[in-house]
Amino acid sequence: MSKIKNKSLRESYNLKPGDFNTERKPTWCLGCGNYGIWNSLKKTFVKLRLMPHEIVIVYGIGCSGNGANFIRTYAFHSLHGRALPVATGVKLANHKLNVLIMGGDGDGVGIGGNHFIHTCRRNIDMTYILHNNKVYGLTTGQTAPTSGRGFKTKSTPSGVLEIPVNPVSLALICGATFIARGFSGDTGHLLDIMKKAIKHKGFSFIEVLQPCVTFNKINTYNFYRDRIYKLEELKDYDRSNLNEAIKKSMEEEKIPTGIFYDIDRPTYEDGLKQIERKPLVDHMIADIDINRLLNRFY
Repeated sequence: MSKIKNKSLRESYNLKPGDFNTERKPTWCLGCGNYGIWNSLKKTFVKLRLMPHEIVIVYGIGCSGNGANFIRTYAFHSLHGRALPVATGVKLANHKLNVLIMGGDGDGVGIGGNHFIHTCRRNIDMTYILHNNKVYGLTTGQTAPTSGRGFKTKSTPSGVLEIPVNPVSLALICGATFIARGFSGDTGHLLDIMKKAIKHKGFSFIEVLQPCVTFNKINTYNFYRDRIYKLEELKDYDRSNLNEAIKKSMEEEKIPTGIFYDIDRPTYEDGLKQIERKPLVDHMIADIDINRLLNRFY
């Protein structure tokens, strides 16, 4: 992680979003939905008064993974589909850190779908932000697990045959305790969701509808603006009602955004006696004679 040069900024917690920029400029296509996520996340850190050294972001492979170069925090760019187990290791080694995961839809519910299921049910205190552009953008526009039925790409020239994965529904069924959907074209709303997700104690999942302006000409900004409505607009919506949340997550003609589900449940870390008094990283490691250990078992 690059250091913030002005020492007073570190000590005063008087950071601005630009202080989370690195020396590198984003390389995403002009108009990419990742810019909205990038800006919202930096503003969220400022609102929560978080310092760069208090945050670790684990990135998957894809356009979203390039964010490792553009956000000034501790970062780990993992293998394709393996961001969640890496983030789990980070959190269990030092549960005092704010651990976030950034990944694309193919990374998260394609090759990484098995990890997604089990991270949800473990309820580890982390925040997963899934960039959903419904296409494999980094590899020039192949079909993704979230691509709509009939969607034509270079890998499915006759159209997709399967029904798409619904990340919000999957997270609900698998046991995540905070589940939301945002839109990268509405950064103010997205910022509010991110702030609540990071503050939530437990596994928080945010699906961000993030248009790919180069390879997906169907799910555009205008496509979403014509269909999106906010769950906050529903006066009687109960965020603790799982059945109602699942029902809302399945709506297609109109697309709900906002917080679908928010409950309290003991976290995975709550059950670990090893980190009850202090983080694992702060424990002293005694000198270990590995030969004695090997002789005992062989």
